[in-house]
This record gives sequence, C-alpha cells and structure tokens, in this order.
Amino acid sequence: MSEMRRKSGMRTTLYIAVLVILVYVLVYMPTPYMITQPGSAEAVKPMVEVKNGDEKEDGEFLMTTVSASYANLSLLFLSVFNEHAEIGKKAERLQGKSKDEYSAEQVFYMSDSQSSAMEAAYEQAGIAYSIVPEHIFVFGLSKDPAPQGDMQAGDKILSVNGVPTPDHTVLSKELQDKKVGDTIEMQLNRNGETITREVTLVPIKDTNTGKTRAGLGVMIGTIQKVKPEDPAHQIEFKDTRVGGPSAGLMFTLEIYNQLTPGDLTKGHIIAGTGTITKEGIVGPIGGIVHKIVAADRKNAEIFFVPRDNYEDAKKKADSIGTEMKLVPVDTVEDALEYIDTLSEK
Repeated sequence: MSEMRRKSGMRTTLYIAVLVILVYVLVYMPTPYMITQPGSAEAVKPMVEVKNGDEKEDGEFLMTTVSASYANLSLLFLSVFNEHAEIGKKAERLQGKSKDEYSAEQVFYMSDSQSSAMEAAYEQAGIAYSIVPEHIFVFGLSKDPAPQGDMQAGDKILSVNGVPTPDHTVLSKELQDKKVGDTIEMQLNRNGETITREVTLVPIKDTNTGKTRAGLGVMIGTIQKVKPEDPAHQIEFKDTRVGGPSAGLMFTLEIYNQLTPGDLTKGHIIAGTGTITKEGIVGPIGGIVHKIVAADRKNAEIFFVPRDNYEDAKKKADSIGTEMKLVPVDTVEDALEYIDTLSEK
C-alpha cells in the first residue's frame, strides 16, 4: 500500500513539474519578438478640458492607437490566426533601449505632442500664449558612460543642489563649473513621489566641440506648459493612458472645437492620426494599417490620414471593406476645410 502511495506521489510531483514547465514556456519564457495589432479608437473629449470652452459635441473625435505586446509563445501561436497581427523583432522596435527607457520615451513624446497640439490650436484660433518650462524629464540612460547614482528612465529632475531646474539651460548652468567626479544632490520625482539622491558626475564628450565636460549620463527633455494670456482659455489634459506623438492632430481638432463656438463634429464620428507642429503641419506615423482597423471597429465615418501614410491606409481600408471615408491631410487647416464641407447630422 505504501509503495502505491509512493508511486502515486511521484506521478503527482512529475505532473506538477511538467505543468509548471509548460506554463513557463508558453506564458513566461521571453522571446525576441513583439506583436503589433489594432489598438483602440477612443474619444478625445474626455482627455481634454478647455476652461470656459464650448463643450457641445454631438459627434466624436477619435484618436487611434496600435497595440504592441512583448510576445510569449502563446501569443505567437495565436497571432498566426489573426489577420491583423504583425510579428516583428523586439530589438528593431526598442533600438537598444530597455523596456523602461522605451516606455519613458513614449511618455515624453506624448507630452510634447500635447504641447504642440495646444500651440497649433491657439495659433488657429488666434489666441495669444506663452511657453513656460516645468521640469526636466529623463527618458534614457547613457551606456558609456553610465550614470553614477540612482537615476531611472521616467524620473523628473526638480532641482540640483537646491536650485530648481525647470529646463536644460538652468541645469547646464548649475553643472558648468563642476568637475567629473563631483557629487551633487538631486531632487527627483519618481512615480509621483519626491525623492533626494546623490549623483556623481561622469565625463560627457561634446559631439560638436570634442571637449569633455561633467554631466549626468542621461538623455533628457524639457516638459513645458503652454499658457494663454487669457486664463479663460487654459487647456488641461487628463489621463490619456497612451504614449507616442501620433495623436497630435486629433488633440488639436478637439481643443480647437472647445476654443471656438459651435460643434465642429456636426454629429459625425471622426477618427484620425498624425503628429502635429505648432504651425499645424501634420506628420506621418507608424502602424497606420492597425489604426484603420481600430477606427473601423468603432464605426468611424471619416479618417484623417497624413498624406505620406495615405497609400498604405487606402490599401488596408480596401482590404477590410470599410465604408469609412479616408481624407489625406498635410495640415490641420486641411482637416478643418474638409469638416467645413460636412452637413449637420
């Protein structure tokens, strides 16, 4: 009887071990691949608030996204049966960055896109504004030389040795008399928590002059706030939950709609994508084929597509048989002129 129990116990242990290994291989074992597929098409209005703005909107402006997943074996297998999924090399997408650095970079690009959208909308509406730097954002760490201290991608640099550092010019001024090997005290915001860290400066070679100076060993960008002269037109962004610069055009249209009287959508569901400059120039983006599918799934009637992406977008739209109207644009004015031709629903 004890022999039977022993054999039964061995079989149970072996079964559990095989199950654990199988789960690890299928779910947790990393692969060198990423899977991209259609993401979401979300209404922009809940993400943007213009103080004292006209909030009437019977239709919707939709921003579109691409879903990118680090692939395990299970996802790779399932993607074979998904006509809209694409498998690519993780290294090609990350381009030498870590996952944290890539995520931080996307957050920075989104913030920059929001600032540009505000500027473009103010320019279009004829509203005077100014640019106010807020803080420095760390979106990457140097590998040679590596930073000497506890700094992470996504950190906000608030001050150096007690001096507030709203932008890189102030930071450079604080470091200009320092030497390699000097230690400075930095106040950082990390995941919403203010922390203090000591950082030792490392040698940074200036690519223009060839000279070496003391620096942090990180890639940084300045997060800025766009402030209208009239506070009644102040714009605030709420949680957008996505990264990257490609929502610039749709942010601009939503902001302009709230800044001006009347409903710009005229009751239509209008999707789109494209980067934006303060001059209102719309730039191309990646993943256009996935965004076409995402917009079609939300029954968008119109899709504004950067002109350089139009050919690929049209091929995908034809392949899925969508009735959505694709409108190529070079500028935000192109989009506004097309909207002006629409009738009220």
